[in-house]
Amino acid sequence: MLASNKKLKFLLKIFIIIIIIIGTFNIKSLAIVKPTSQFYVNDYANLLSEETKNYIINTNVSLNNQTGAQIVVVTVPNLEGRALEEYATQLFREFGIGDKNKNNGVLLLLALEERQFRVEVGYGLEGTLTDGKTGRIQDEYIIPYLKQNNWNDGIKNGFSAILQEVEKEYNINVGSENAIKKTSETDDMYIPFFGLFMPPISIIVGLIDRKLKKKKKLLCFITYMSVLAISYYITSSIMGRTEITGKLIGTLVFTIFNIFWFVVGLCGRIDSGYGGFYGGGRSSHSSGGGFSGGGFSGGGGSSGGGGSSRSF
Repeated sequence: MLASNKKLKFLLKIFIIIIIIIGTFNIKSLAIVKPTSQFYVNDYANLLSEETKNYIINTNVSLNNQTGAQIVVVTVPNLEGRALEEYATQLFREFGIGDKNKNNGVLLLLALEERQFRVEVGYGLEGTLTDGKTGRIQDEYIIPYLKQNNWNDGIKNGFSAILQEVEKEYNINVGSENAIKKTSETDDMYIPFFGLFMPPISIIVGLIDRKLKKKKKLLCFITYMSVLAISYYITSSIMGRTEITGKLIGTLVFTIFNIFWFVVGLCGRIDSGYGGFYGGGRSSHSSGGGFSGGGFSGGGGSSGGGGSSRSF
């Protein structure tokens, strides 16, 4: 009996030691970068020029002195296996970006190995820098440059675009430079493909559905719309255009848009509207069935109020 108790205590000690070791490794893995002496620029991935760094620092000093707001730029080699949003939120809080009471900080985070970018916004500026607006800023001023590994122009343009929005919010001028909008070639192809090529395809599928038996009509409709929605969602994910909410909304709008053209084909009304543009077709009014449908230190911002992420 005593031997059993000793063996049990020994195993318990081993178990506790293993737990402590695992906990130690977990704590180490959760560590994030610390603010540099410059605070406003933390270029751990060594991507930015001195000119870009000085511009970010000088405008931030003026911005912080007048409003308490801070726009901090951080580049890291990788996220050490963590999710971008989680990493950005913890970094925002530990840096203490923005005024403690106003919570008007902004974080621009670039993860080089994962090729991801995020704009994290404090609650105090969430009304000015909405998720949609920060997403558009990334799409137009940041990501097209980052896709070409043009780190300086991408980050500087994005910083300037966000800085200009903050200047408008506080009605001040801290010397922001004009941000240069640049649409990527992939984005240029994205809109015409889904906006011009899909409607006639939906019309054709609708015409085919019109010839099917009644029991197969609904199955054809659901299958086609599901394929469309999944294709659109995957494409927008690959391109890194939006976050989950934006992708879902875009998918819904795109699907409804194509339901209209599907019904046009289903009802055989091709001579009018969009169908005539693509070469017409026979017109029929018969229905085969249809469907209806301060300084270089953190001010103390506690957390991010919102933000948006992109891949490049």
